[in-house]
Amino acid sequence: MDARTQDLPSPFAAPAAPPLDKTRPGLALRPVLGFFHRWIGLFIAGFLFVSGATGAVISWDHELDDLLNPQLMQARTPGPALPALDLARRIEARDPRVQVTYVPLAPEPGATLAFGVAAKRDPKAGRLFEPGYNQVFIDPATGAEQGRRNWGAAWPITRETFVSFLYVLHYSLHIPRMWGIDRWGVWLLGIVAVLWTLDCFVGFYLTLPARAAVKTGRGLWSRWKPAWQIKTTASAYRINFDIHRAFGLWLWGVLFTVAFTAFSLNLYSEVFYPLMSRVSQVTPGPFELRKPAPLDAPIPAVRTYGQVLQTATAEARRRGWRAPAGGMFYSPEYGLYGVAFHEPGGDHGAAGVGPPYLYYDGRTGQLAGVRQPWVGTAADIFVQAQFPLHSGRILGLPGRILISAAGLVVAALSVTGVVIWLRKRKARRARRQRAA
Repeated sequence: MDARTQDLPSPFAAPAAPPLDKTRPGLALRPVLGFFHRWIGLFIAGFLFVSGATGAVISWDHELDDLLNPQLMQARTPGPALPALDLARRIEARDPRVQVTYVPLAPEPGATLAFGVAAKRDPKAGRLFEPGYNQVFIDPATGAEQGRRNWGAAWPITRETFVSFLYVLHYSLHIPRMWGIDRWGVWLLGIVAVLWTLDCFVGFYLTLPARAAVKTGRGLWSRWKPAWQIKTTASAYRINFDIHRAFGLWLWGVLFTVAFTAFSLNLYSEVFYPLMSRVSQVTPGPFELRKPAPLDAPIPAVRTYGQVLQTATAEARRRGWRAPAGGMFYSPEYGLYGVAFHEPGGDHGAAGVGPPYLYYDGRTGQLAGVRQPWVGTAADIFVQAQFPLHSGRILGLPGRILISAAGLVVAALSVTGVVIWLRKRKARRARRQRAA
């Protein structure tokens, strides 16, 4: 082991310097921050390894899903598509236990139509039916059903559910519903993201030289430069340490962005949105203005898909929107319809923010809200940017590649950090034994 790294105050610290006068301003802070970085890093390492590794994969979720499940994604029959609302009615007629909650209105050439469904309430049992699936894939030319799957299922893991299993694992760890709450995993990883965000600054500070040899910027850089490098000719432990430190510096901005947006997405309604509303002017959307219904008591819709689509299409024309209606959903939890306007395949448009939406009350049919990408106050745009930043879609294909690489780096930092702690723990025990 390299002697310079034997007694580092933390896994992220700079190479050891000569003995320091800890009474100088700022020097007494390093042990405290080193302690924080060490133990918080150990606590979140396992969670970040899982989230980083899964994030690297789900950056390509649609592509992987198409590759793994051509029997679901590729239509078997060429020809013009049947009306999507008629196909939705057929799905509900085949299985009265479900209601269609998502209708794709803009089929892509050669692709099936993926309808979302949710369980209806069993009036006899007083709870929801258990159909065992939440997606139905329809051949648009014939209306034939090509398959079903339970998107996001924790078990069993099949070829059909593998990508969605990773997706849900990434943000919730598949922690089950307990005491009537199904967000325990989301909250846990939200707290991990808060700690990670804080630790980004702590880790960065600990890479700085304990003191500069000279007061000039050049002298400071000469002492800080080794922190950005990996000494490939050193021992395995030193290489492990350099990877942990240098990778954290090279991708610091990306890692901080991913950490902060993970917090904002997982704790959006609980923490992020209330904080943003206090510090800036945020325009509340229809979901922020309503309380969700109990899971076993969904809100039935009075207005039909056809009625809402007709009203929304006329409203979009009045607003000058040129794109056709590309998809629509109904949320039984909030009693809201949403109609998206985009060309086929454009559901992730506008740099990942998504297409414009019109929202309607499911009972009265009244307009309940409007969402346009990159439109609103500065706070509105900042809120909209959270998912595009987290997924990298704000930069298109290069952004997705960057986020995928960052996910691998997060997993590597988690492993190398634990290795550093174990090695230093072993060294401390050996010193105590020798002293005894």
